[in-house]
Amino acid sequence: MWSRRRFLEAVSALPVTFGFAGTAAPAAAAKAAAGKARDYFAELGVRPFINAAGTYTAMTASLMPPEVIAAYEFASKHFVMLDELHDKVGERIATLLRAEGAMVTCGAASALTLGTAAVLTGKDTQKMVELPNLANMKSEVIIQKAHRFGYDHAVRNCGVRLVEVETPEDVDRAVNDKTAMMLFYNAAAPPGPIPDVEFVRLGKKHGIPTFNDAAADVPPVENFWKYTGMGFDLVAFSGGKGIRGPQSAGLLLGRKDLIEAARLNAPPNGNTVGRGMKVNKEEMLGMLVALERFVKMDHALEGKEFERRAELIRASATAVPGVKAEVFVPPVSNHVPHIRVTWDGGDEAAAAAVVKAMKDGEPSIAIRNEKEALVVGVWMMQPGEDKVVARRLRQVLEKKA
Repeated sequence: MWSRRRFLEAVSALPVTFGFAGTAAPAAAAKAAAGKARDYFAELGVRPFINAAGTYTAMTASLMPPEVIAAYEFASKHFVMLDELHDKVGERIATLLRAEGAMVTCGAASALTLGTAAVLTGKDTQKMVELPNLANMKSEVIIQKAHRFGYDHAVRNCGVRLVEVETPEDVDRAVNDKTAMMLFYNAAAPPGPIPDVEFVRLGKKHGIPTFNDAAADVPPVENFWKYTGMGFDLVAFSGGKGIRGPQSAGLLLGRKDLIEAARLNAPPNGNTVGRGMKVNKEEMLGMLVALERFVKMDHALEGKEFERRAELIRASATAVPGVKAEVFVPPVSNHVPHIRVTWDGGDEAAAAAVVKAMKDGEPSIAIRNEKEALVVGVWMMQPGEDKVVARRLRQVLEKKA
């Protein structure tokens, strides 16, 4: 019997086509026999959808552009030494993103774990073996209370205790000989009362490394060098969201010595806290090409296209009596145009029903709701899908609103 790993390895080596479910497996096999591309999702009974929500991991985030797929495929056909590729890709990315050091990780959460491990162990291989036993290491990480988030477990994987603060004076009181690091969650700035510049200043004042989780915070492209330029010692980014690299890839940027220590805590090195966080050659090369593409692309032109899509959907929704809709741009994470839709008498249950109706319809469309409001994201749509979403949303709202 095939294991899940063997199945995924086999599927990853094959070209992927996107289609809607409904075709029976025998029919798909017949098409393949006739020389047509297989529809693997149809064979598996998995239904693709139009992504009108955003770059959420559960929705498989983003789609890799052709250049990234080409790099991924190229890497799949050759053997190289993994450490050598890590070195060369890291050097290229560091130059591209104006950082002292850089490495590709298996997602932003992995970057958080490896960066924390680097701060704790430095290049001491014995300490790497001992993690998460911190008997001979510092063991506390300072974080703003408002910055506690669903991914701080990635930092706690290393055995540290998070110490919550709310003011600069709290930071001064919290720092002691056990303090290893100060963690900043960029998506919560605000409501976190200590701004990023002040947080870095406090870290420098006490000689404590500062780490910024900016996972979903590009675009804008300038954020790649904004936070390291500000003085953060480490910054984590997700690779498979707006950058449109491989979904399971991420980035760790920052001080060269800490990046080198993070590398030692990561594969192919064994007996480390990061041993399970493997990044393959395809992801490394794909991430590099995705970044090269992202840095040089015309973001202003892309932004205008996002605005056009958002306005089309907003206008279509508000054509329904009683429906209100506005275009908005989140201040930090996912900093691109979205549409917020509400209607007279609508509540959270009604909004959830619209989300379900959109998902269950034909074609399947993923949107989301925040309490009584529907939220539509336009940046992961493929050309022409904005018209489909606008039409379907209006049809569903006419029945629900």
